[in-house]
Amino acid sequence: MSKPSLARGTRDFGPSVMVKRNYIFDTIKRTFQKFGFQPIETPTIENLSVLMGKYGDEGDQLLFKILNSGDFLHHKGVRIINDEDLDKGEKHILKKISEKGLRYDLTVPFARFVVMNRNDLVMPFKRYQIQPVWRADRPQKGRYREFYQCDADVVGTDSLICEAEIVLMLQEILQNLGIKDFTIKINNRKILSGIAEVIGVKGSEVPLTVAIDKLDKIGKEKVEDELRERGFSEESIEKLQPIFEIQGADSQVFDKLKAWLKDSETGLKGIEELEKVWSLVQSFGLENANTQLDITLARGLSYYTGAIFEVKANGVQIGSISGGGRYDNLTGTFGMPGLSGVGISLGVDRIFDVMEELGLFVENQSVTTKVLLTNFDAEAEKYSLPILKKLRDAGINAEIYPESAKIKKQFDYANRKNIPFVIVVGSEEMQSGELTFKNMTLGEQEKLSIEQIISRLV
Repeated sequence: MSKPSLARGTRDFGPSVMVKRNYIFDTIKRTFQKFGFQPIETPTIENLSVLMGKYGDEGDQLLFKILNSGDFLHHKGVRIINDEDLDKGEKHILKKISEKGLRYDLTVPFARFVVMNRNDLVMPFKRYQIQPVWRADRPQKGRYREFYQCDADVVGTDSLICEAEIVLMLQEILQNLGIKDFTIKINNRKILSGIAEVIGVKGSEVPLTVAIDKLDKIGKEKVEDELRERGFSEESIEKLQPIFEIQGADSQVFDKLKAWLKDSETGLKGIEELEKVWSLVQSFGLENANTQLDITLARGLSYYTGAIFEVKANGVQIGSISGGGRYDNLTGTFGMPGLSGVGISLGVDRIFDVMEELGLFVENQSVTTKVLLTNFDAEAEKYSLPILKKLRDAGINAEIYPESAKIKKQFDYANRKNIPFVIVVGSEEMQSGELTFKNMTLGEQEKLSIEQIISRLV
């Protein structure tokens, strides 16, 4: 018999890891709800007609497709794949043998949900969604085939209050998780379009920004080399120089940008929008917003139409932990054009890695049981069960050792599970009504009534 194994790119999470992950999920969820976002869930499986063509050719390749159930090669006893089909290639064959796939992200299913439920939704609609997604990617460190996304989106409004509230939400979530040193980088698609316009390559924003988005990784000279390879003229590259030189406080960057993009109506509109977001964040009374205007930030440019967000934890060698932006046509591919929205997605796996690296998980978060009752014989077990109920009724995580055993074995169990307290119930305790309450960390014990123990633990 072969040994069991995991599918590549997937992971098991044991109790100690799940407690930490749940702490992250719960912190994110509380903040989303505080800001008025409502939870939804969509199915793991979507029709391929919903998923295909929404993520580009590469995305289509990375979709996990599900073979039709039963004998997928035949329909009513007739073989559905013939030599002619084989000649037409895999895309043609796929349509005949697979109708469904695993969701690739939460955004496309959300768009489908909005279109299908538009008559029942209160607009603007604020939703959050925390579910796993699947991608047939090549597994490597930090990249998995199954992972969770935590998304929050507002659709049905152009209001820049939504952008400002995203900044506030990110602030609150990261501060509550103990991540103090972080930067929320913000740009606007219209500014990138304006830059393309003033350097004489209007309409070529995608190749332009794909190159400048690598500035942090490869440096200015290699970005310029890549632009030459992509067909940009020396004149355009010369006109692009301010993008490498504009620095300073955000207010100074805004002023320099206005001067540079003065001939681009689109670019000036992007600057105006971001200045309004900065003003709104200040109006909320946020002292240190940790925001930074980054005119080289692109993030999947073809998708976004306004503000673009990316969050980086400083001092750790881990990529962005959150990203998002505004889009003007989320539901257009499903026949409902013109619905504007803005949203963010938080990467739980990367946040987990940041918190581990910075030592931000406090030790008692790995505790699932707070107190263990011992079990020496049938009489002690019967005496302990009402005590166990009292502890749980008081909101204390408690368990009883499930079978009679020597005290050493029961103490070892508590230590291995990181249970900080043990209540010893022996013949002496049953006679006096006072229980032996042992602190497993300090090794100290004392005699207390159940009421006193409860007051210590709550």
